Amino acid sequence: MLRLNPTFDTQKDVVASILAKEERANIGVLEPRILSVEKDGGVVYSWRGATGTTRIGKYDPHSTENKLLYTFDKQVCVSSCSLNKEETLLAVSLSQSTQGEGRLKPVSKCLTLLIEIHPINNTKVLKAVDCTVKVQFLYPKTCRTTVLESHLLLAAEDGYVDQYHITLTRQEGYRVVMQNPERLSRERVAEDFIWVQWDSDTQRLFYLTAREKHTLKCVQFYPDRNFETVFELPLEMTSVSSVTSSVRFVNFGYDHYQDMKDEGLRLEVFTSQTERTMCVCYSHPVHWHKDATYTIAFVHRGCSKTFTVSLEKGSAPANLPTVHPIFIHLDYYIVVYLADHFLHLINCRQQDLLCYSLFLSGADGHIEALGLGREVVSVSGSRLLDVRAGTMFTMELNPDFLLELLSSGRPEAQRLAALHCMLVYLQPNPVIELKIINWISENVMSFDAFDQIQEFILATLYRISYQQCVSLDKLLPYSCVFEKKELPVALTAIPRVKCTPELLCQPIIKGKPKSLQGYWEELQLVLDRMRYFEAVPSPRFRTSLIKEDWDRFQAAMNSEKKKSRRRQIEENTKKVLSMVDTWRLDKRVVPLFQEEDQQQRVLVGLMVDKLREHLNRHLSRLGKKKIDLLVVNYAAKLLELVWHVLELMWQKLKLGPWVLCIKQQGSSEEWAMFHVMFRILEATKGLCLPLPPGYSTLLSVLGVRCLPQHTFLQYVDHGLLQLTEPFVSRLMTDLDNSDANEQLKFSILKRLPEHMEQKVSQQWDHPITSACISREYVRTLLEKYSENRDSALLDYGKSCSYPDFLPLNYLTKILWNREEQAQNPFEEEENVDVRFVEEMALKQTQIKLGFEVK
Repeated sequence: MLRLNPTFDTQKDVVASILAKEERANIGVLEPRILSVEKDGGVVYSWRGATGTTRIGKYDPHSTENKLLYTFDKQVCVSSCSLNKEETLLAVSLSQSTQGEGRLKPVSKCLTLLIEIHPINNTKVLKAVDCTVKVQFLYPKTCRTTVLESHLLLAAEDGYVDQYHITLTRQEGYRVVMQNPERLSRERVAEDFIWVQWDSDTQRLFYLTAREKHTLKCVQFYPDRNFETVFELPLEMTSVSSVTSSVRFVNFGYDHYQDMKDEGLRLEVFTSQTERTMCVCYSHPVHWHKDATYTIAFVHRGCSKTFTVSLEKGSAPANLPTVHPIFIHLDYYIVVYLADHFLHLINCRQQDLLCYSLFLSGADGHIEALGLGREVVSVSGSRLLDVRAGTMFTMELNPDFLLELLSSGRPEAQRLAALHCMLVYLQPNPVIELKIINWISENVMSFDAFDQIQEFILATLYRISYQQCVSLDKLLPYSCVFEKKELPVALTAIPRVKCTPELLCQPIIKGKPKSLQGYWEELQLVLDRMRYFEAVPSPRFRTSLIKEDWDRFQAAMNSEKKKSRRRQIEENTKKVLSMVDTWRLDKRVVPLFQEEDQQQRVLVGLMVDKLREHLNRHLSRLGKKKIDLLVVNYAAKLLELVWHVLELMWQKLKLGPWVLCIKQQGSSEEWAMFHVMFRILEATKGLCLPLPPGYSTLLSVLGVRCLPQHTFLQYVDHGLLQLTEPFVSRLMTDLDNSDANEQLKFSILKRLPEHMEQKVSQQWDHPITSACISREYVRTLLEKYSENRDSALLDYGKSCSYPDFLPLNYLTKILWNREEQAQNPFEEEENVDVRFVEEMALKQTQIKLGFEVK
């Protein structure tokens, strides 16, 4: 499920460098230990050097070089260590240890030092206390190339954090030393906490207080050496009698000499600038004979969810009575992993249903590198650090595994979650996209719980639109599930997983207006919008709104009152079609966008109209021009998406222009193409979404080639296939007049509207259609112009092919006279005139008299 990519390994990246500088005989067992990972990605580590020393070094991931920072002349136990950005100061906390029974045991003494290392010079004692002390340098963003000031956080187990301001000075041109080290300025940052976490990427300090009730607070540090508490969130932890037996430090380095056994609560906070999310994750120790319980508080959504997972019995190792799940942040997801039991991929953006998160157990949820007994912690940047093994990984979702989850036999909730993950979370990848489309074509029939084609369309459009404007997150549909009247049971419950949702207390974002920029400003906007959307009914756009308007519009299609509306809808359609990527049409293989398709044009315009109205109601602050652009682009991307799917399928099946020839029977490949196109039609019709102009014609062409005639006509009668004018015209001209083809043509003509029948029948060279054309011509000519009583005074000088046939001669002269006075009602058809009528009349007479076979 998760793909782990190693980025650092002490054995590969450090040991070789150490051995190049020291003799192995003087070192003994070489086991470098990771102490901390700084914001720049540098890994600070220690090892036992030759002659009983302890050395501290840094690995630079950019240059892949190792640098010796400092050497203690004896073996010491480094419990915390941090290097400033300029690599001129080193802060170290040392724990005194005693040797006993062949292993190290922790003691209470702690000595915190500040060491000048550019070059190695003075050492300043910051603390000498009987509690654990953690150190961490700030890494402020600054445009200055030379910084002569550093800021150090000192967090003590007694429940306080101080910030030291260390002014530096340069001596002899290269020596950097502390200025007035005996009188370092310091400020109290936080106090009375029971848990504290450092976020190096964002330079934030989170801590949890428990004076009256549990409150999570955040301190933001700024480049100008200032800081302020910008966030507070009360947390309901009534089920926790004792959150933790001692203060927990998160991301303050790694103490290899501390007993890691902890029966208390494990808590971590994850924030995402790109997703504008904040998640507070906490779990209780898991006893193997009980259920696993963990809570994710979605601060950006104002709710929390507590998950209780029933563990499989009989697999508990005797030597591990309790264990904690690991929390991993993947921006769009929070991963909860309990080794040898389950992996839960929790969606941070869509928490409406459990089916948008992915729960795996057994072999599916196993990660070899994160097995039982490993001390693994989450590091910023979606990285994991195995502290004991000295390895670090980046993590990403494995798309190949997600594709496997789409296979038959999997629960539909898993299939939906995997499909949604690939379409929305993963970056656009042509290879993955093609595999998904192939999967859809091979599993073309809709599933019981959801329609995979509808899900593909809506999720893809959601991802594209969200990238253009994140404000659309709560307004655009991202799944077809919510269009159902009743949610399927298969999507509302997951075996072994119980979910208890709760509302969060209102968070408080504080601070000066000028300082609330970037993430905090965005989070405030997200929270404000969340409160607004909770107060209004149905903020998310439903495509059923289009259907209601579509039905009303069809009922009043010819109403005079609707003329202005029709003009507006047509303008909408023109805007959309102008944005569709139709360049390099010669490279396109599927013939779409090459005809006027009035029905689809109206549907496109209606969709734009309804979506624009919805966004204007809820996002008026964006302005009408911005909203109009977003809406038009959404409709254009929909048409392009359908076209793109057909292009890939067309190429996969190796179809060519011969498909458009109606004379031949369809092949198995054409049948497969028809089946996919028909399912796309069903899916879009169910959502009342438009299709590219020309889609109905192409589908009917494939239908008449692949289906038996009676089945094809049944599809037409049930409204599944449309008799478009280009299709019927092609049918009339391409098919010969065999008995079967004649029967099909007559059956189709009977099903056409009168105006279309008159138009297309002229393209069929057949005696009956010719007679119909003649009768219609005479009827129209005589009805349009009243009978003239002077018609007897005709010009008998005009030639007549059949002078002995007096009734026909008389009618012909009347028509000729009227034709000269009137505009020819069939002037667009050059083959229709009085002479044509005369010939058809004689031909029909001969047929009636039996002189000619029909």
